[in-house]
Amino acid sequence: MSFAPSILRVLPTWLLVPLLCLGLGSCSSKEEADTSTEVEEVRNLPVARLEARDTVLTRDYVAQIQAVRNVEIRARVPGFLEQIYVDEGQAVRKGQPLFRINDVEYKTRFSRTRAALSAARAQAQVAKLELDRVKMLTDKNIITKSELNVAQAKLRAAQSRVEEARSMASNASLQVSYTLIRAPFDGVVNREPLKVGSLVDNGTLLTTVSDTRQLYAYFNVSEMEYLEYTKTRRQSAVNDDLEDDVVRLVLVDGTLYTPPGKIETVESEFDASTGSIAFRARFDNPKKLLKHGATGKVRLSNEIENALLVPQKAVFEVQDKNYVYLVDQKGEVKRKSFVPQVRVSAFYVVKEGLKAGDRVVCGGIQDLRDGTRISAHPVTMQSMLAAVP
Repeated sequence: MSFAPSILRVLPTWLLVPLLCLGLGSCSSKEEADTSTEVEEVRNLPVARLEARDTVLTRDYVAQIQAVRNVEIRARVPGFLEQIYVDEGQAVRKGQPLFRINDVEYKTRFSRTRAALSAARAQAQVAKLELDRVKMLTDKNIITKSELNVAQAKLRAAQSRVEEARSMASNASLQVSYTLIRAPFDGVVNREPLKVGSLVDNGTLLTTVSDTRQLYAYFNVSEMEYLEYTKTRRQSAVNDDLEDDVVRLVLVDGTLYTPPGKIETVESEFDASTGSIAFRARFDNPKKLLKHGATGKVRLSNEIENALLVPQKAVFEVQDKNYVYLVDQKGEVKRKSFVPQVRVSAFYVVKEGLKAGDRVVCGGIQDLRDGTRISAHPVTMQSMLAAVP
């Protein structure tokens, strides 16, 4: 049971008005206290002052590593694999024997062709003697010139048979040489899929040999990054080619490979399907650490003069536009749009919209609104650049 309405009815008017004002005053005071409490909750956020400086920025590109020379060793004649002279992973020298295919059949064929060549030469000699005899008789008008023509034709036929026999003997000799397979250059033998006694055919893969003293790293660069790189890279004193630009290689375990490499060439056209262009860099491999078929990342460096950098974590997008929060002297933040020139690593290079000296909130921007007051915790751009992996 409530007596409040009845009490209000019996109270005089002159007393009721002050009571109502007192109640309203209490509510107003409570709201003001709550509001003041909200205002006093000031967040401590990192703030960086933008600086224009010469900056070296890096990009990493996935690379395929290939030996400068890597060739497949294949059989050139069929037969049984009779001998394997080297083991997998063994270093070999140019001309060193690797495999032998049974050569009995090919040596027999070579002997037969040599005998045929000797017979052809003997027949040619007989034809030559016959020609000399006929010519002598013709000169004495004992026989007609038609006999001389016949003798000359027989000699030419005999000489043709000699050339044919010589060609067959040469081919047979070449096939005998194919039974002994040698290393084409200094390198390392890779996997040997066949064992002694295996039947091989013409073209059967026996192994591969890799020259890993130097290796190529192939990587693809997008058209925009290619243009940005060519515009901002260190200019050569000789020409405008990309060749001889120094690059680094990051291995799959994250370590930086030494020594550095150099860009040797760039393809002449972009890939229509990917919109990228292929680069090729060469790396020395004195410690034999790199292997053919390995992977890694090629790191390109760009030197940008008077670049104004904004940390990526300070940027947010609204309707495809990029914004940051600037802090004024009172600690209030205000949203500001800008146009980035390029995104590199964890930073944007500013094209327009911001200037050196602007103070930018670099973290905790998710809950900020225009007019929010913060307590600025100063951070330097140098420390943020150093924190980038």
